[in-house]
Amino acid sequence: MKQNNQHDDALAAEYALGTLRGNARLRFERRLQQEPELAAKVASWQTMLTGLDTHLRPQSPPERVWKKITLSLPAKTPVKRANPYLGWLVAAGLAAITLVSYYNYRPEEFAPLIILGDAQQQGQWVVSRSSDSRYLQLAPLKPVAIATANSLQLWLIPAGKQPVSLGLLANNSATRIEMDQKKLAAGTTIAISLEPQGGSPTGLPTGPVLYSGLL
Repeated sequence: MKQNNQHDDALAAEYALGTLRGNARLRFERRLQQEPELAAKVASWQTMLTGLDTHLRPQSPPERVWKKITLSLPAKTPVKRANPYLGWLVAAGLAAITLVSYYNYRPEEFAPLIILGDAQQQGQWVVSRSSDSRYLQLAPLKPVAIATANSLQLWLIPAGKQPVSLGLLANNSATRIEMDQKKLAAGTTIAISLEPQGGSPTGLPTGPVLYSGLL
C-alpha cells in the first residue's frame, strides 16, 4: 500500500509539473475523475509549485549570445527569383499547423483556487480553475454520503447579490463545471447546498449549505 501511495504521489507531482505525457497522462486523467484522493494529491502539489514562479525574474540574454547565434547561422546562398521565400513559407506553414494542433488538443490545465470547508472548518472540497478561466473543477477529498432523494448543488454568491446556480455535483468524483462567462471576483462565496434530487426547484438554495469558501 505504501509503495502504491508513493507511486501515486510521484505521478501527481509529474502531472502538476506538466512532465507526465502521452498515454500515461491520459490514464492518469481518467483516474482523477474517479479518485478524489488522487485529485487532492495533484492539488497539493500544484499549490506548492505555484509559489516558485513568484521568485523568478525575467532575464535578457547578453549581446554576445545574439552575436554567437548570428555567426552560427549558415551563409546565405543565391536562390531563384521566382520563389525566394518558398522555404520560409513551407516552414511557417508547418509551424502554424503544429501550433494549432497543440492548442486544439492539449489537455486543460487546472490550478487550485480555494478549499471549501464544512461546519467544522475542515477542508472537504478542492476547487480548481482552468488556465483559460472557462471551467471550474470540484473534487471531494472523500466521498460525500447523501440520500438518493437529494443532490449536491454548487452556487456562486457574489458579495451583496443573490446566489447563482453553477450546476449539480457528483458526490464521489471530480466534477467539471463550465463558467459560461460568470466572473469570480474577490469577496465571492462558493457554496454547496443539499437540495432535492435534480436541484433546487426555485433557482435559489432551499436546503442547508454543507460546504463554503470565500474568495
